[in-house]
Amino acid sequence: SLGLLSRLLGCERLAVNFEKGYGSMKIEGNSDLAVDFCGLRLPNPFLLASAPPTAYAAMIKRAFALGWGGAVTKTIPPDGMVITDVSPRLRTLRNNKGTVLGLENIELISHKPLSLWLDEIRDIKHCFPQNLLVASLMAEVCKERWQEMSVSLQEAGADALELNFSCPHGMPEKGLGSAIGQDEELTRLITTWVKEVVSIPVIVKLSPNVTDIGLLALAAEKGGADGLAAINTVQCLAAIDLDTFEPQPSVNGFSTFGGLSGPAVKPIGLRCVAQIAQASRLPISGMGGISSWKEAAEYILVGASSVQICTEVMLRGYGIIKGMKEGLTQYLKSKGLSDLDSLRALTLPKLVSHESLDRNYRVRPRIDKQTCNVCGRCVVACRDAGSNALQINDANLTLDDEACSGCSLCINLCHSLKTETRS
Repeated sequence: SLGLLSRLLGCERLAVNFEKGYGSMKIEGNSDLAVDFCGLRLPNPFLLASAPPTAYAAMIKRAFALGWGGAVTKTIPPDGMVITDVSPRLRTLRNNKGTVLGLENIELISHKPLSLWLDEIRDIKHCFPQNLLVASLMAEVCKERWQEMSVSLQEAGADALELNFSCPHGMPEKGLGSAIGQDEELTRLITTWVKEVVSIPVIVKLSPNVTDIGLLALAAEKGGADGLAAINTVQCLAAIDLDTFEPQPSVNGFSTFGGLSGPAVKPIGLRCVAQIAQASRLPISGMGGISSWKEAAEYILVGASSVQICTEVMLRGYGIIKGMKEGLTQYLKSKGLSDLDSLRALTLPKLVSHESLDRNYRVRPRIDKQTCNVCGRCVVACRDAGSNALQINDANLTLDDEACSGCSLCINLCHSLKTETRS
């Protein structure tokens, strides 16, 4: 049985999980979803991002048992670096219906030192040798420190390294994280240091909090990086309490700028991955606001070879992987595609300069009178932010075709207005 096999492998906790029905050791995955990333074969493109869900070996093994293709450890500090978190350190952003749109996080990197993580990595690889395990690491600008850590993680069994040059809070104050990743020369230099001493793939995680992420991608490529990961969180201030005037999350009345993740950052993540793919030849692990297989497919369409997920796991748990794999498999079949390689980067040629866009192409709203309840919302929007082309006459919604400029605001507001194209 799977439980017996797990015990023979020496993975007692994993055996208990199997006997409870938490997962299966069959991790080769559907052949349609198998991918290559930086020369490494993954059973599927879904990785846990470096974050709270990858803080401990037991967590990562539980996720692997449920079918995740790989994981990136929570960022590992060097021995001797004291990491102390505050409380609280999370704040959600919600719409009027209570749906979580984003999550601000001011949590720091792993509080476990390198020496403890080496045992964790050995444990994970012993139980799940086929899954991709990437070790995320961070250090000050010190050649010896980066090289010693990298060699130790490789020797412990990590399949690849992810250099965290992108954490936007707490660590930059110490000269780490995005303090490095916003500097092209430091990005190139530290990547070079690591590449000098390891033979496993080196992935550089980039920050969206820069003017041109393509330049940083090229700097990492010049340093010898084997792959790129993007994006880390977007620096933000989640909210202000209007009663106390305290910034959120409030730590005894005070706060700091944190990192925003979740659905709200997906447009930024897609833009960054597309820009990286346009600038660099390196494979990309894309992330930022992936909540289902649909967002994963979008990232692959703009050039990602694998995808990483954090916030949705924090909200719904590791079990989301089942629906993600099934959904992506069905999508490929519906498009008549045999594998993910056939999907990758198909959108990139359609991203052009603004000047290249067709000025003669126009869309107009087509009114679906069966579903329109003449609420007037589109009329107000068109009047106050459009071309005043929609009117209500005799309890009917009408369109002045000559006045309509084709901005599509009304179509985005109401499902009763359908898109109609005209030349």
